[in-house]
Amino acid sequence: MFSTFRNAWKTEDLRKKMLFTLFIIIVFRVGSVITVPFIDGEALRSSIANATTAASSFFNYLAVLTGGGLDYGAIFAMSVTPYINASIILNLLTVAIPALERLAKEGEEGQKKIAQITRYATVILALIQGASYYFYLRNERFLSNRNWFAAVVIVACLTAGSAIVMWLGEQIDAKGIGNGISILLFSGILARAPQAVRSLTAYWAYGRQIAVVVITIVFLLTIAFIVWMTNAERRIPIQYAKRVVGRKMYGGQNTHLPIKVNMSGVMPIIFASSILAIPTMIVTFMGTSRANTFWYKFFSLFSPTGLLYSILYLLFIIGFAYFYVTIQYNTVEIANNLRKNSGAIPGIRPGKPTSDFISRILSRITLLGALFLSVIAILPIIIGNVSGIAIQLGGTSILIVVGVALETVQSIESQMMMRHYKGFLD
Repeated sequence: MFSTFRNAWKTEDLRKKMLFTLFIIIVFRVGSVITVPFIDGEALRSSIANATTAASSFFNYLAVLTGGGLDYGAIFAMSVTPYINASIILNLLTVAIPALERLAKEGEEGQKKIAQITRYATVILALIQGASYYFYLRNERFLSNRNWFAAVVIVACLTAGSAIVMWLGEQIDAKGIGNGISILLFSGILARAPQAVRSLTAYWAYGRQIAVVVITIVFLLTIAFIVWMTNAERRIPIQYAKRVVGRKMYGGQNTHLPIKVNMSGVMPIIFASSILAIPTMIVTFMGTSRANTFWYKFFSLFSPTGLLYSILYLLFIIGFAYFYVTIQYNTVEIANNLRKNSGAIPGIRPGKPTSDFISRILSRITLLGALFLSVIAILPIIIGNVSGIAIQLGGTSILIVVGVALETVQSIESQMMMRHYKGFLD
């Protein structure tokens, strides 16, 4: 990986793209620590640091997606969350609404229209989330001014911050090395790494050396496991029949159809975390003053460190993995494309038998990938309960960091390959 970046640095245009991406990341991180007017940042950080277990877990989950900006009440407090939510909603609606499905199949022009709709949806969601965040700050008395003018300024700043983050991600796509939103999410997670190191150092000073060593070893093994599973794929052999067109013969070659073990990426974890974060969010907003009420006790059952949460987390991840693969992978269309191009799977008849065969393979691979995601997501919860050490960087964070790093390296390698390809005349 380091050799790839070193070689890319030697190419002038790639070096400019890398420097531009680094500049955007710096702007993003600066905006993640500038507090919005009328918010008492010190009181907010102190409250989050001294929060209860449920509230602390909820804010740690939000910090994964916001890069810690929520702790400061910063301009970029909501970071990429509105954009991610808008993208997920648009992906789901593309399957349900025929008009959006037609746009998705119209090529580049259709993708531009969907991207424009996603931008509008991002601003709307940012406005809703900004208003919700304002009411939380007002109820917890983290505001220096509680009149209508302060409300307008806070909500407007948070909404504008989300729009700017979306624009920064698009600039990385256009002028940087690509994967803009993913890289911003990646940088936000890495910004919390020093905090995780300080936490482990503190536990080491308190005489928990064995637990710290075990957690470090498990962390390294988890990274290696994620890299291995991310690159793993099931290859279905494909054989193309020979056909004569004019005086030339085409086909007659053997290839394969690759199916990634983890096709859905981190999306099932984000889906499951978003849903299961709702009870914890309700408990956090209710406050400890209502600890004896029925609803407080009911929603407390879904604590991120509890057994019920882990079971539901596992089931939701598996369910969302199958759902996401179903809407992204059309086996009937794949079978039809193979038949149109005179391709077939050895021993399988074209048409519906091919579609059924690919569906069976896809179902098994999806289950394996879902179990992989479940292990990565639940392992930090188990380690935290056994060792008594709060894990700052959970499985979701590690999965995102490793996945984005691999995608970025592959993107740079492909750009280098295009620039060093000599062509058939050389």
